[in-house]
Amino acid sequence: MSGAEFRTRIASLIAAVHEETTDFVTALDGGGQFREDVWQRPGGGGGVARILEQGGTWEKAGVNRSVVEGPLAPPVAQRLGANLGGATEAEFFAAGMSLVIHPHSPMVPTVHLNVRYFEIIGPSGETLDAWFGGGTDLTPTYPHAEDAAHFHRALERICRRHHPSFYSRFKTWCDHYFVNLHRSEERRGIGGIFFDNLRAGESGLDLEQLLDFVLEVARALPSAYGPIVERRRGERYGERERRFQLARRGRYVEFNLVHDRGTLFGLQTNARIDSVLMSLPPLAAWEYAPHYEPDSFEARLLAMLEPRDWVSQSALPDLI
Repeated sequence: MSGAEFRTRIASLIAAVHEETTDFVTALDGGGQFREDVWQRPGGGGGVARILEQGGTWEKAGVNRSVVEGPLAPPVAQRLGANLGGATEAEFFAAGMSLVIHPHSPMVPTVHLNVRYFEIIGPSGETLDAWFGGGTDLTPTYPHAEDAAHFHRALERICRRHHPSFYSRFKTWCDHYFVNLHRSEERRGIGGIFFDNLRAGESGLDLEQLLDFVLEVARALPSAYGPIVERRRGERYGERERRFQLARRGRYVEFNLVHDRGTLFGLQTNARIDSVLMSLPPLAAWEYAPHYEPDSFEARLLAMLEPRDWVSQSALPDLI
């Protein structure tokens, strides 16, 4: 299969997964409908942004896809970890789907997922480099340890089907990626899996086998997240829980604007700004130096953010 044929196939698969994911998120919301914007990128490509606001369960949900291409500046290539093979001029092709859900209820965690494919193309149309990236992570407001365990166990099963090392490697990567370094290395949430620069030959897998893995990650939420939403969305909460939710969303915003590679890539490549910032919540808050009493639910949530073995049963009794 030629590089052009593979790129066409990737674009088709991303569109199909985008449709599946939109249907799942709409059904799980139980009342809202997505608004759709089709956009074109100056310089090449475009995408489809779908936003659901003030739904039955979601305060804001975004499910976006994009296929973009164009010239790649060497400094951007370096930041991406791309191999230009000595070329001084190159084009990029990037296709992906991204999802962020911010629920109304603080009892239901926020979830993020994205999958992407990058290809670097030389002056004669040859493929200089190609890789996959992506992952999914959970950001709770209330410390339901069993929800974190459920999420991680679902991801571990997916990873195990493709390579025995994937879950432990990509969990650790996630634990150390979604970190607000400027907040004394405070984690954004309880993690999940994160991976990038997966090239042909990774762990003995070819590009087709890596594609199979990435597609299964893209379809992880019905098993990893759906049961959590069904279990928690009817639970009662009050002003205190809502206030803490807005404070934790503030931390979410800080990470996405200061540290997130995807957001920075979008800003550097003239992507559609509303799509780049789709992940931001509709409301957030910042309190000056908040203090939480020991054993309060707020303090227990912050303690729960520290990396731990969520798959093992023995990891949970001290948190539940």
